[in-house]
Formats: sequence, C-alpha cells, structure tokens
Amino acid sequence: MKIAGQPVPHESAHGHATGEALYTDDLAGRFPRLLHAWPVLAPHAHALVTALDAAPALAEPGVAATLTAADVPGEADSGANRHDEPLFPSEVMYHRQPVAWVLGETLEAAQRGAARVSVEWQPLPAVLTIADAIAAGSFHAGPLHLRRGDAAAAMKASPHRLQGELAIGGQEHFYLETQCAIAWLDESGGVVIESSTQHPSETQEVVGRVLGLPRHQVTVECLRMGGAFGGKEVQANPWAAIAALGAWKTRRPVRVRLPRALDMALTGKRHPFLARFEAGFDGEGRLQGAAIALYSDGGWSLDLSEPVMWRAMFHADNAYFLPAVEVAGTVCRTHKTSQTAFRGFGGPQGMLVIEEILDRVARTLSLAPELVRERNFYREGQTTHYGQPVKDAARIATIWRRLQASSGFRERRQEIARFNAAHPHCKRGIAITPVKFGISFTATFFNQAGALVLIYRDGSVQVNHGGTEMGQGLATKVRQIAAESLGLPLQALRMMPARTDKVPNTSATAASASTDLNGAAVADACRQLRARLAPIAGAMLGCPPEAVRFAGGEAFSEGDLVQRVPFAQVVEAAYRQRVALFAQGYYRTPGIHFDQKTGRGEPFHYFAYGAAVAEVEVDGFTGGHRVLRVDILHDVGESLSPLIDRGQVEGGFIQGLGWLTVEELLWDAEGRVATNSASTYKLPAWSELPEVFEVAFLEQAAEPGVICGSKAVGEPPLMLAIAAREAIREAIAAFGVGGVVALDSPATPERIFWAVERGARRAGFRRGRGAGGGSGPRVTLAEVNGLACERFVGSLGGVFEQSPWVAERAWWRRPFGDVDALHAAMRFQVAAATRAEQLALLRAHPDLGARAAMSATSAGEQAGAGLDRLTPDEFARLQRLNARYREKFTFPFILAVKGSTKHDILVALERRLENGVEEEFQEALLQVYRIARFRLEESVT
Repeated sequence: MKIAGQPVPHESAHGHATGEALYTDDLAGRFPRLLHAWPVLAPHAHALVTALDAAPALAEPGVAATLTAADVPGEADSGANRHDEPLFPSEVMYHRQPVAWVLGETLEAAQRGAARVSVEWQPLPAVLTIADAIAAGSFHAGPLHLRRGDAAAAMKASPHRLQGELAIGGQEHFYLETQCAIAWLDESGGVVIESSTQHPSETQEVVGRVLGLPRHQVTVECLRMGGAFGGKEVQANPWAAIAALGAWKTRRPVRVRLPRALDMALTGKRHPFLARFEAGFDGEGRLQGAAIALYSDGGWSLDLSEPVMWRAMFHADNAYFLPAVEVAGTVCRTHKTSQTAFRGFGGPQGMLVIEEILDRVARTLSLAPELVRERNFYREGQTTHYGQPVKDAARIATIWRRLQASSGFRERRQEIARFNAAHPHCKRGIAITPVKFGISFTATFFNQAGALVLIYRDGSVQVNHGGTEMGQGLATKVRQIAAESLGLPLQALRMMPARTDKVPNTSATAASASTDLNGAAVADACRQLRARLAPIAGAMLGCPPEAVRFAGGEAFSEGDLVQRVPFAQVVEAAYRQRVALFAQGYYRTPGIHFDQKTGRGEPFHYFAYGAAVAEVEVDGFTGGHRVLRVDILHDVGESLSPLIDRGQVEGGFIQGLGWLTVEELLWDAEGRVATNSASTYKLPAWSELPEVFEVAFLEQAAEPGVICGSKAVGEPPLMLAIAAREAIREAIAAFGVGGVVALDSPATPERIFWAVERGARRAGFRRGRGAGGGSGPRVTLAEVNGLACERFVGSLGGVFEQSPWVAERAWWRRPFGDVDALHAAMRFQVAAATRAEQLALLRAHPDLGARAAMSATSAGEQAGAGLDRLTPDEFARLQRLNARYREKFTFPFILAVKGSTKHDILVALERRLENGVEEEFQEALLQVYRIARFRLEESVT
C-alpha cells in the first residue's frame, strides 16, 4: 500500500499530547553546573550608552559572570545580512534592547545581578511610526521597483480613477515555545548549541563569527520547536550567540530563555505596512492601470525586511492581471523591534492592498465585489508584472466556480439580504476571495537542500535532512517520502533532529518550500540506496535488478506474488558484500531566477491556488463580529499527508483571521510595546472559530516536477482569511447606502464601529448616537454637557475628521461654558496629542476635490466651495497639486473652505506647496481647528 498520500498522524503527535516530546529548555536538566543568562535592558527607545559598569553585579550572591563587548573574541554582531545588530550596543535602538548580560547560578541570581549593573544614558529622539520615518527620511532600503507598461498613462486614459491609503497592522508570532538556546563546550574545545531555530546553519555562522571560530568548530542542533512562524528564522541567532559567548567565557553550559513578556518586548513581528495607491478602471471594473507605493516598518535593523518587501511587491497582484502597474517598496527604519519573517513573508500585506483596491472599484461602480474580482482574474498565457508566466492560471477560475457552487454562495447572499432587511442593528456579510501564492525562496541560492540516509544491518533507517520541525509536520511528510521510497513501514524509520554536523550549509525552514526541498533530497538519497540494493535483491530472487520492487518491508520481483525477501535480509547481504548502506541526497529547484535590477524573472517554481468564502455577523452598536461559516477549496497538488495538510489549512486560516481582525500591536509614545502579554494582546481563540468550517482540496491537481506531485501548504492558507475581512466590510456596508467602506487592518471592534458610524452618517440617520460634525439635528450646549461619554463621542466624534478620540478626551473637561470653551478643550487635546496621532488626524481628511467617498459633512463643505463642479482641466490640475502636496508633506492638503471659491483653493494650494515641512504641519493643524470651529457652530446651539 502507498504510504505517501495517506492520512497518517503527526510524527510527534503522541509526544505532544503526553508531554514526552522534548524542546530546547527541557534539556536544561541534562547539564550540571548550568548558568542562566539575564539581560540588562535599556529604558529608552533611542539613547546613547555613555557609561556602563557591570562590576557591581559580581557582588550579588550567585552571580558567576557578566558579558559585555569586552568579552567578545570575534565580532560582537548577530546581524544576518548587514551586520547591523550589535550584541552590546553603544547606541540603543529600541526600548528594552539588551546592553549587557549577567550569568547566574540561578535565574533569580542573574536577574538580581542585572538590576545592579550601572548604566548611564543620553536619550535621543525616536522615530516610532511609518509616517514619522517617511517624514524624517529614515529608511533601510528602497525604493524597490516592479513595473509593467506605463501605469500613469493607463490611469489617465481610464474612464474611472480612485486613490487611497491602507494601514496594515503587524502581528506577534506568539509561538508556544519562546526563544531559547543552551550552549556548552565539547571535549575538543568546540561549541555545541541546542537552539530553537529555523535556520541552524545561519545560527552556526553567527555563533562562529561572534567567537572567532571556523564553522567546523560550531555545531548547532534543533531538536524541535514549539512553533516559530518565521520568528525564529534569523531572530534565534542573538540568543544562541549570547549562550555560546557565556559558555566560551565561563567554560560552563549556559542557558538563555526569554519569558513571554520579554520575548514579546525584544523580538520582531510581522511588518506593519502603509500602502498608498491609485488605480484606473473601466465601467465594468477591469483594472487598466495602478500605482502602488508600499512602506513597511522594518524596525531598528534590516533583518529580512528587504526580501519581505520584495515578496509583498511580487504578490501585489494576488490572482489578478494588472495590465499596467508600478509597484514601489520602501523599508522604513524606526526605533522599534526589528520586524522579521512571519508566515506569508510580506505576501499577505501585498495581497491585502490589491483586494482593497478591487473592493473600492466595486463599490465605486455599485458592482458586486466578487464580480469585479472575477473579471480581473489571470487567464492562461498571461504573465505577472515581473515577467513570470502564470502556469495553470485557469485553476483560479475553476476553484472560484466550484467553491461558489459547493458553498451555496449566491443563495446565501440572498438569505443575508433578507436577514439584513429585518435586523437594523446587526448585519451579515459574505465574501469570496482568491489566493495565488508563489512557492520558492525569492533568493535563488536558498533553493537547495541536502540529506543523509543511513540503513543499519537490521533494516532500520535513520533519516537526516536540513529542515527543522516546528510542529508543521515536515518530519511526518519526509518520513512518508522515505518510507515510500524504500518500501518500508513508517515504524522502520527514525527522523533525526536537524544538526549542522550531519547536513551542512542548509537553508532555513521557511518559504513553505521545506518539504519540496528536503523531501526531494531525501528521496534522492533513497533512490541511490535502492539502486545499490536492487542487484543484491535480484540475485536473491533470481530476477534482473530492474524487476525488483520494495514495498511493505520486503523485496520482490514485479509480477511475482509469492517469492519475497525481507528487507533486513537484503541489507545484511549487501553489508556482507561491502555495499555502502548510507547515501547523501541533494536537490536544487530548477528553472528559477530573478534580477532585482531589472525587476524581471521567474522567482517561483509554481503557484499555489485557493479560495475562501466567509460569512460574518456584525453588531452595529459594539463593532463586534462573529464568523458564522467558512468554506475553503485549496490547491495542495497531490496531498502528501492529508491530515497534516488539512491542519495547515485550518491553522493558517485562523492565524490569518487573527492578524486581520483581533490581533493589534500597539506601541506607546515612549516606544514600549504596550501589547506585551496574552492579557493585552488578543489572540484568536475558540470564540473566533467559525461555527461551520468546511475545507476541501482541489482534485486531480498533481504538480509535475515536485516531490510526489504535492504542493506547499504552509503559508498560502493564511491569505484565505482575507475573505473574512471582506465579509466584515460587506456587513458594514449594509448599515449604509453604498460607497467605499474605508477599513484599516486589523478590523478591530473599534474600527468596525466607526466604519459603521460613517456609513450610517452617509445614510442620513444617527442610529440613536448622533452623527457629529453638523449632520443631524443641532444640540444645545446644555445637552452636550449632560451627555455620557459614549453619546458625547457619537454626537461630536466627527468634528475632527475620523478622529473620535479628540471628543473622547475632551469630554472629561466638561462642563463647557460656551462653544468657544468646547472648541478650546478639543483643540487642546489635539495640541497635546503625540505627533503620530496628529499625523493620523491630518491624514483622515479627504483630498480636496476628490471624487471618492468622504463623510457627508466633508462632501457638503467641499460642495459649498464648488469643488463638486470642477471642469476636467481644473480637476486634473487639482489632482496634480494634491499629489505633489502629499508627496512632500505625507498628508492631504487641508483648508477650511467655508467662504472660499475653487479659485481661492487652487491658489492657496500652490502657495502652501512652498512651505517647509514643519511650517506646513502647523498650518494644516490650524486649518483643522478652523474646520472644527465651523462644524461646532453648525452642530451646537
């Protein structure tokens, strides 16, 4: 019976359930005289270390040693690419960055010792947001470019155009096992590290660099990981380096393990993104041209931010053909944790942007979003914007049609319409979105793998390869491949931990390609061994070698159902004939290449496809939502291990759902991660699970040229969760009267609530809360003073465009003697806000003359100045000036237009383009205050 393709349990499932499966920190008890490391942490996001004295720590009982830059025999840097991550920085670049370490006989002793280290600081200004980085010109890389055709000309010739912004939040990895490493010296003076790392070879390289040792003196093993999701691809390296340095200095084993709060404070996240886009399209919703500018928050060091940005740019098309497009990517440098790899590796952010654009296109034209998406699908024979043919493009439409039918999409949309008509305060939405995800490392040289397969005289087998097991089932799949290749039952094979002394120069377990690479390398080694054993078995069976088959732990001749020889007997005979019973396998992915300079090539071996339908229900009063049902049809090729693949699809979707709806990373004004534990950072739980969750695999989808015809399934399912976000947007739209639904990510209850409020205002009713900003009936000052906070915010939250926090903070200054006092209280809150909040407030304003959706209040104000009656030439001129203004100042041109003509506005815009950045920032705030004053006069009597 075939083994590959069978739904077998996870290779370590029993150990996971019983606790018998060991992880790095579980090995600590094996090391007598183990020392525990604890960092000395910086209290600033950006500061110079002007003095550091670690000696006082040594006076603390139980402290064995301290580690500073003076203890490093090699290079005191763990940066994987630019060597821009000093282990002992003289300039602190993010809050709580370690500047020294203390080693103790116990963890408590090390912590007490660290508290006694004396450090003097010179605080420096910190850049904490993408907007601040853009304004300061603080960048790691970019702009990077991918382009096809003349996007500007295509958009200009399009009958319809839109522009907008989308802020995309990051995501905490929250792996169950935090960062951990144990290091010790072996009998030859070399260093051995047990590390929770996705990339043992890179950890080996970094440790060797820090200690000034050649790599053959450093051995790294990864037994298994309790999750990683990309967070241990490069960010396991500094902790392993500190453990190794401590062992090197003290000649004793050293353990570094970050508790959860410290792990969240010191390690990188999924990159937050800011996207600015413009698109031209025809009356049927087909894109004609698009310009997309992507900005990511890279944090303090480069890390993997540049390849993450490249993949975001590669996937800015998702499943859609973009006939003319310009994609630019810039990595911002901020004083925060260095953001890093996370499942999808930039692909989710890029795909979210194009889905945002297409939804806006659909709502601008009053078309169904699924219809607009389908009209823009890739067709057979088309290529991506970087020149790669989209192989099997027809699968996108096939999956789309089959999933719509199996999920009853059209019938359910009608049922939802009936439900919404009967429920004014809660609405349902349904959406379907596709996924096209490229498989391979975008750095071509990483697309290789090695393996070492050992057969013992009793017929049992050890399998070594360069991939690491983090719970994703790689070991299970490779075990099935090896068992299938050698014709053995699974219990005859043992999967060995990844070790750099067994398989050298390995690539990271990442990019969803680990089964493709390592599985193929193992299969290559098994083919060699089978070829050596076939003549031995043939002689025993009396048949030619080419007729020999291995299956079920036996060798037999094809067509002979009687005569069989146990595999162990064949192996023993081969040993006695001095036939090698071990083999090294190797695989390199064929035919992939990419030139960053030209932005052209074929960086992916193939594309994985899928689609999801999600149905949600939104509560209009709280902004809360429930996911009612999810249907998924996904392309996994010929599944190697259906249970593993199903788990990856389900888990990936839920992780994506968390990123898009409930997981929100927040930093305070001092650069501290405010969401630094499970009590402040919301993770998806049972309550987020869909009530109905249907997962199916595309049939007859084997991928030629890939091991066993399978396709990667680690990362692509995460992007299926975009369907849930779009369903939420559909439900929000049901509260209003159409038009664009602006919704930054994640779609938290707060964001959903205010999006519903904006839709309700467009519909011309107050939902019992008040619209604010002049819409709805006027209220008296006495009524304002008597309002509870929630109703106060509901009534006046629109006075400052899409910034209800101003009203919320001003509420505490009640009572107000007159409108002037009310305005002064609100103005004070804006003036006292952080620069980031002020920028967000400015950016919430629509472009003057824009023909996209805006609040009813803004639309009325602009119409009063004649901006809804611009001639085509005036509109084009205003668009050009608006674009220049945004490019220079990063926020839209703001003018209190009451009493102005369109001529006055154009003149003022040209004049203010000459201002300096800070001068114009203050001028824009003054205009915001004027607008607020006008709106208060219209709202409050």
